[in-house]
Amino acid sequence: MASGRQLHFLLAFFYFNALLFGLGSAAAADEGESILHSEIGRQNNQSLLWGPYRPNLYFGVRPRIPKSLMTGLMWGKVETYTDFQNTVRYTCEQNEGMKGYGWEEYDPRKGGVQSIHDIENGIDITTSFVKIPGGAHGGNWAARIKGVINEDSPKDQKTTVILYVTQEGGDSELQALPGDDDTGYEGDVTLKGRSEPLGNYKLVVTKGEGVQPKSDHGISEIRGPGQTVVQSLTYPDEVVWQAKPILFKQLKEGVDFLVENKYDALSAPPPWQVYQLANRPGAGNVQIVQKTFEGDFEFDILFSSESMGKDITSDDLAREIKETTGAFGERFSSVFALKAPYNTDKFKKFARSMFSNLIGGIGYFYGQSVVDRSYAPEYEEENEGFWEEAVEARARRQEALEGPYELFTSIPSRPFFPRGFLWDEGFHLLPIADWDMDLALEIIRSWFNLMDEDGWIAREQILGAEARSKVPQEFQTQYPHYANPPTLFLVIDGFVERLRKMNGSMPAVRERLSQDEFLATASLDNPEVGLEYLRRLYPLLRRQFFWFKKTQFGDIKSYDREAYSSKEAYRWRGRTATHCLTSGLDDYPRPQPPHPGELHVDLMSWVGVMSKSLINIADALGLAEDVSEFKKTLDAIEHNLVDLHWSEKEGCFCDATIDDFEENKLVCHKGYISLFPFLVGLLKADDPKLGRILALLGDEEELWSPHGLRSLSKKDEFYGTNENYWRSPVWININYLAIVQLHNIATQDGPHKETARDLYSRLRRNIVDTVYNSWEETGFAWEQYNPETGKGQRTQHFTGWTSLVVKIMAMEDLGGTGAGHVRDEL
Repeated sequence: MASGRQLHFLLAFFYFNALLFGLGSAAAADEGESILHSEIGRQNNQSLLWGPYRPNLYFGVRPRIPKSLMTGLMWGKVETYTDFQNTVRYTCEQNEGMKGYGWEEYDPRKGGVQSIHDIENGIDITTSFVKIPGGAHGGNWAARIKGVINEDSPKDQKTTVILYVTQEGGDSELQALPGDDDTGYEGDVTLKGRSEPLGNYKLVVTKGEGVQPKSDHGISEIRGPGQTVVQSLTYPDEVVWQAKPILFKQLKEGVDFLVENKYDALSAPPPWQVYQLANRPGAGNVQIVQKTFEGDFEFDILFSSESMGKDITSDDLAREIKETTGAFGERFSSVFALKAPYNTDKFKKFARSMFSNLIGGIGYFYGQSVVDRSYAPEYEEENEGFWEEAVEARARRQEALEGPYELFTSIPSRPFFPRGFLWDEGFHLLPIADWDMDLALEIIRSWFNLMDEDGWIAREQILGAEARSKVPQEFQTQYPHYANPPTLFLVIDGFVERLRKMNGSMPAVRERLSQDEFLATASLDNPEVGLEYLRRLYPLLRRQFFWFKKTQFGDIKSYDREAYSSKEAYRWRGRTATHCLTSGLDDYPRPQPPHPGELHVDLMSWVGVMSKSLINIADALGLAEDVSEFKKTLDAIEHNLVDLHWSEKEGCFCDATIDDFEENKLVCHKGYISLFPFLVGLLKADDPKLGRILALLGDEEELWSPHGLRSLSKKDEFYGTNENYWRSPVWININYLAIVQLHNIATQDGPHKETARDLYSRLRRNIVDTVYNSWEETGFAWEQYNPETGKGQRTQHFTGWTSLVVKIMAMEDLGGTGAGHVRDEL
């Protein structure tokens, strides 16, 4: 396999060949680019094939292959008969007795180290994961599982640890080789398997280090003398993901034995012995490998692909862990050069954890999705009372399973949202693209592969029964007329900007460049590869854009509305009286009651984002007519934002509706919605409305708080009411957008430069300090933050867009000039 340096050499060869031999070698250069593009794609697939792509589990490894080999780790203490039933760990859960858990450092192309502080079980678990590329099936991988008993727990505490292994696919094979005797394994456990996409492989669970508990009961029916036992089972593919029910069904044998033999509490064997599987290795698509330890322990999981030609060993694993850890720290400091005052050790540790948990939360999902394609007339939302009609239509339950589909995606929260969310993804990918642009492009490609022929992508991807098990039934069905903020365009636009900076130049061959570093920027270092990516993606981006215009249009002509354009107005479909889930700002106050004549300022702003991005992409691809078309749309949107949504009285942008006299009416709930044209960069530095927007943003009686911008003004009648989801809390994604725009204005000449500089500096500090302080106190990032106390709240381990704090920490420190400039704007 070619290394990063060798691939750079190939690129240089084809590039200079074209320069030296002129037009006569153009075909050869094109062929060279095609070969390089193909090779980069192949190596990307290999480099990213394996990973802890089951982020819903504390530790679960699988490849990006449907119906394939999957592993998952379980553990629990067995000091009493009720311990293991109540404290077994497998899927990430909220409030499960954890003092924080997650990746301390992680690179999807190399591996990383995760720490799990399980206070309730009295143990710290460390999972170290590495990959060694090569062969024809994604190479080898390995993991080291280490358990350390807490200081306040008994040093001889009994812990049972289980590796749950499954292999889906009817043509695949998986079996456990026999152990030393019938009762268990004194040494390593070896599983051998085969499948078409993985070829032949071997999975070894080493004996490891740790004390095996002893019992003088001698009940071989329950527990043999071996340190490790294996049970091999066969289940239908559609249920093998149900690890805990399957495990407890098998463990019931030990409990039944006690009951049948009439043991009482005084004469019964110790709990660890009762909760021990009988050793029955053999063939089966479910393999349960169980170890029980007394005190601290450590063992390895070693996966070897036959096509590599050499099995991975524990020595290899130890070497790779050391190299991966060193490489991560050096590269992180280079990619995210934290700026004052956040360039100290404690903030570096915090930033590495936040980013590692974001990128370590990438998962691969495969399965069917629940979709209602009835296209019921009620879903057109044309009548007053449309939300009530839509409820009746949904009650007819006309949904069906579609697919299967696959998705490679980063997730918002491992315990609560272990699935793909369309509007979250764009925010996730902003820091990921800084680290590994080609990984970000791979995730974007995966999302757009889900697009239907109309241009719709379901806003929430709940693929397969395992994913649906974490979602209430009423939220599982997806509707093809529901949109979501198209944040992926933000990432694509950033890619185009970076690609332009290359200006078609040939990058210097970096002597020490590793293969992984080369692959991370291959589409930037080779502009033609990046442009080819855009050529393939562009038709899908256009299709989605026109799907938005067709399905989310707002009505201008039917009402007494004057606007620059009669076409550019938009309304989110899927509104109810209390929520607009499709907007992403679920319970943010909207006009009441809902009306088919409503117009939503945030949605028009998002269509503006799409237009700007498509202008840049079309220009990069040399599509002059498309550039002209999208410029006209953007011009119309910029005018209509003012004509339809600007309130001179309130000094902000507002949603619009129709009053009792069928006339246009602005409804102003000052908050994030009011800032949207500013947040997405549709206001220029000298815009006459900018001063009043900055005044609103910086007003402590409105949006400003010591912990970030509130989602809704303190003066609003709905502030902090009812669900209070987007009605006061501080959200990091919106604050990030504000910080970026404040920085843009602060670094340009204009009348609001100094005001923006002051707001930028103070808001940057408020946000970073708020997220850091809560992380230090609780061990977690949170979904949102209390504007009064700064405490993290709602969803725990929310390392999705909250991880944008890392990019904020890496932004330059512009200093502060005091609050006077903000008051001047008022």
